[in-house]
Order: sequence, then C-alpha cells, then structure tokens
Amino acid sequence: MTHATLAPRLGGLLFFPVTACGPDGSIALDAYRAHVRAGIDAGAGAVFACCGTGEFHALTPEEFGRCVAVAVEEAAGAVPVVAGTGHGTALAAEFAAIADAAGADGLLAMPPYLVNAGQRGLLRHYTELAAATRLEIIVYQRDNAVFTPATVVELARTPGIVGLKDGLGDLALLQRIVSAVRAEAPGEPFRYFNGMPTAELSAPAYRGLGVALYSSAVFCFAPEIALAFHAALDADDRETVDRLLDGFYRPLVELRDRGAGYAVSLVKAGVRLRGLDVGGVRAPLAEPEPAHVDELAALLDQGLELVGAKGLNA
Repeated sequence: MTHATLAPRLGGLLFFPVTACGPDGSIALDAYRAHVRAGIDAGAGAVFACCGTGEFHALTPEEFGRCVAVAVEEAAGAVPVVAGTGHGTALAAEFAAIADAAGADGLLAMPPYLVNAGQRGLLRHYTELAAATRLEIIVYQRDNAVFTPATVVELARTPGIVGLKDGLGDLALLQRIVSAVRAEAPGEPFRYFNGMPTAELSAPAYRGLGVALYSSAVFCFAPEIALAFHAALDADDRETVDRLLDGFYRPLVELRDRGAGYAVSLVKAGVRLRGLDVGGVRAPLAEPEPAHVDELAALLDQGLELVGAKGLNA
C-alpha cells in the first residue's frame, strides 16, 4: 500500500463488529461472518475488525488473523477494513504483519500494554510500528496513550500514520491538537474521529471542532437507530438528534455505566437480542446482569420506535 490511501476512504459510520464466540468460547466464524456482512449491508462506511469492541485483548494471533481475513472477504473492497493492533511494539508489529497478510487496509493502534510512558517513548512506539508495516495507522488516544499537540504533529508527519481516534474526550486538548497539526503539518492527509464509548452522545460537540467521523457501537445491534441519528446529524436536524439523545442514547450511556466492561458486553448482548447468537464475552470481561439485559431490550424497543422501525416483539 502506498502512503495516504486509507484516510480519504474513511467516511460514514465506522463499524466495530463484535467477535462471535461459540458455547465453548472458541471463535464462531460463521456467526462473525454474518455479523460483518449485516453491518456492511446496512451501510457501514468502514469495518474495524478485532478492535476494542471486538475483544482484541482476548484473541490469539491465529484467531485474529482468521477474523480479519473474514472481514476482508465480506468487505470485498467495497469499504476499507482496519484491524486492531496493540500490546508492546514488537507484538504490535507482529499483529500488523498478520493483518497485512489477511488483506487489511489499515491498522488501529491501541495503547501499548500496561506502561505509562512519556511523550518520547510513545512517539518512538508508534513511529517504530509505522516503520515495521506497510499498512497505514490510526493511533488511538485513550487511557495510557494521551498525547500533547506537539507529539501529534510529529505523528502526523510520520509516513504511514494517517489519523487519530480520540477516546479521551478532552475537547480542549483535541482542539489544540487539531490546531497544531493544521498549522505545523499542513497538507498531511490526517483524519480525526470521535472514539468515545457511545460516541453519538458527544458527536454534536465533536462536530463543533470539525471532527465529523465517529465510531458507533450502536450500529452493531441497532443500525436503524445509528443511521437515523447519523442522517439527522448530517442534516442539522436538531429535533431528531435531541429526540434520539434524550430517548435512547443518554439512557443507554447511563445503563452502560452501571457495569464494568459493559462498553463491550452490553453490545454483544444487544446483537444477541436482535437474533444473532454471537456468544458471550471472554474473560476478564463478564456478562451483563440479566436485569440490565432486560433494560437494554426495553430501551432497544424504545429507540426503534423513535425511528419508526420494528421493535424486538413486533
């Protein structure tokens, strides 16, 4: 792949599929294939395979390669497939090589495992990863990978690094980053997107900074709601945006925040509620409380009703 081919292809809703598991916990590729196919058919703008929602942390390299290959087969070039990578620099490069062999179009580089590194160390990690792969990289800012504007300028100047996914939510910092890159690395094909959990809740605020792209966990299990919200946001239809924020997304975030790991396990529960058995989450994550799954089902019905779609019991 040549430099600067991924960034221009990123648009629409960014789909982060869950990784399907069978009753014994092994990867269920048929269910995973069906899940990815459904998302593409629903209108995903890109597929981010085996990332946070896809439990990258719990996958073996062999499982990771099989899942990325399935996503690439289902996308068939219609939309880009971006694979997760992470851990330390050496392992991140190994996962990058597996993703490249599977046909991925790019990488989402998650924070390095465990360590709290300074800016020089973080910059070295990502530049060495970029040098080790021909795939273009989007860097994920969150947890122990938080960057100064000066560091992001250097990342934007690094061949092969083409974007920043922000999962931190510090809009003042992000504004400084956007401004610094615009002023000091002009002309670089650098993209930003909102990677907050349930990103729709903060999407209007991010748009105020010129960051329109966002990842949508809701798209995994309720594409009708996710697409209706995205269309309303694009059309500046504040009435619909506010109706969905008040009647679905805010209550969903409040439910999500009631359990550790619910940003993943509740999404998997949502996919199951819509009729596709993608199994449970792998340790160390745990399944949502049954009462919380019941609340999710009721909330799903409410959200689907808001966009004029059929509910679970229709």
